[in-house]
Amino acid sequence: MIRHIARWALALGLAFMGVMHFVQTRGFRGLIPDWATRVTGLDKDGVVVASGAAELALATGLIALPKERRRIGWATAVFFVAVFPGNIEQWRTHRSAPGLDTDTRRLVRLFLQPVLILWALWSTRAR
Repeated sequence: MIRHIARWALALGLAFMGVMHFVQTRGFRGLIPDWATRVTGLDKDGVVVASGAAELALATGLIALPKERRRIGWATAVFFVAVFPGNIEQWRTHRSAPGLDTDTRRLVRLFLQPVLILWALWSTRAR
């Protein structure tokens, strides 16, 4: 039961942040390292929108595809690993984003990333 609740909470958090990437695209640009635009071929807004779409897809999958739960758990964990360089870039450059407007909050966010990775794996029994 607790894994079920944790999975739903993770899905809701992902969905919320996914929507925020569309609503406040400009606010998330600071998380995008310059190299990410070269690697993806997208501008910073494109990377923000793409990551928001990925968050919405993962959130949907966590809830709507119970037979694929483990795979989606792994995909979610990989996503959290993939966006970690953006969190480091934001902390390193002191750029603000929605809810991350102080150095302390940005630093705490770095330590939250491993928790999110483990949460994704644990709540989907993907470990």
